[in-house]
Amino acid sequence: MLSDTIAAISTAVGESGIAVIRVSGPEAIAEVGRLFRSKIALPEAESHTVHYGFIIDPETGEKLEEVLVSLFRAPRSFTTEDVVEISTHGGIISVKRVMDLLLQQRDIRLAEPGEFTKRAFLNGRIDLSQAEAVIDLIRSKSDRAFSVALKQVEGDLSRKINTLRHSLVETLAHIEVNIDYPEHDVESMTTEFIKNKCTEVTEGIETLLKTANQGKILREGITTAIVGRPNVGKSSLLNALARENKAIVTDIPGTTRDVIEEYVTINNIPLKLLDTAGIRETMDVVERIGVERSKAAVLEADLILLVLNSSEQLHEDEIKLMEQLSGRPTLVLLNKIDLPQQLDRGKVALYFPENAIVELSAKTQEGLDHLEDAISQLFFGGKLESGDLTYVSNVRHIALLKKAKQSLAEAYDAADSGIPIDIMQIDVRLAWEQLGEVIGDSAPDALIDQIFSQFCLGK
Repeated sequence: MLSDTIAAISTAVGESGIAVIRVSGPEAIAEVGRLFRSKIALPEAESHTVHYGFIIDPETGEKLEEVLVSLFRAPRSFTTEDVVEISTHGGIISVKRVMDLLLQQRDIRLAEPGEFTKRAFLNGRIDLSQAEAVIDLIRSKSDRAFSVALKQVEGDLSRKINTLRHSLVETLAHIEVNIDYPEHDVESMTTEFIKNKCTEVTEGIETLLKTANQGKILREGITTAIVGRPNVGKSSLLNALARENKAIVTDIPGTTRDVIEEYVTINNIPLKLLDTAGIRETMDVVERIGVERSKAAVLEADLILLVLNSSEQLHEDEIKLMEQLSGRPTLVLLNKIDLPQQLDRGKVALYFPENAIVELSAKTQEGLDHLEDAISQLFFGGKLESGDLTYVSNVRHIALLKKAKQSLAEAYDAADSGIPIDIMQIDVRLAWEQLGEVIGDSAPDALIDQIFSQFCLGK
């Protein structure tokens, strides 16, 4: 409930320089003030000030911790409520002592996951798309993904959605007037007005959807499976892309027995790399399980890096694998170009176009830049869209924009077919509501609860 005062640890648990405990609610200043001793009493302090002092157990008078306390008075805070942030030493014990004491106070309870951000939303400081962008900001895996999330936190997407909704409100108002006063209506003019507005808003939605694929990739990354026969250099490639030795590399075929995961960023594109066990027929029970997991990873991957040993001729297993992968988003990597070449590139080109074949050496890292360019070309046409565009990266937002576009198409078709305007009104209003759900204006409570449950405890 918004009338409660809540507290939670806002930094990761563990050893660090400092840790931060956040307290928000109507009794935040009074309750923390009872435990904090400084030159000035906290309830008398000005907003947006920082104070040095000690947390004291009021029952025993014992000093529990040396702290800095930051004070933010309503409504000039993240939640728009009174907020106190306590910076303690970053040890597990020091944080626990302060947190336990706070929760012993009558008017403070432990915050639920995401409750601070949820209060910011419910109190009107941010809308739902901005709140969701906070999660993206925390989970960003590249500079570009962080920049996209930051623009959404600042309300870039919200402003564009509100502009589109305003155009639909004008349309709905025009329809209402003509329904109430049909004697003043020129039907052809009203129909044309509705069609123009539907076209205008549809074009705005299409502009946002233009970046949806790129935005989704920036937000979630590309699940990339590295596949091939044993000992072709898959683990060496993983290590080269990760810039560290993540996987064990030996000359013994079958060293990798399971799927190894690692996140890397290539040309500002986050990749979730899956180094898989070499795909071959084997009698080894453990290796066979690894091979089956490799095949499952291939089915789930957004991108497949098929590694071939260019110093050997194609193996029958590799030809079968290329046949299976034909038509899938695949880049063929001709590895070990630092050795004498024997592989017939023309045979590979029978299954994959030339622009999907990259020559490199995972050992010397020669050609890795060509691989990075090939990935960018495959998913982004060689480059990301201009930085001044608003990226739509959230799957929920993309689905709602597509629904709104469909509703407007139906309204346009209705106007074009001469259907009465009160019928058109239904589709226009539906599009307005669907756009409103993006920013939380018409989102159901269950959806709001589900979104904020994804947050960490102190956010």
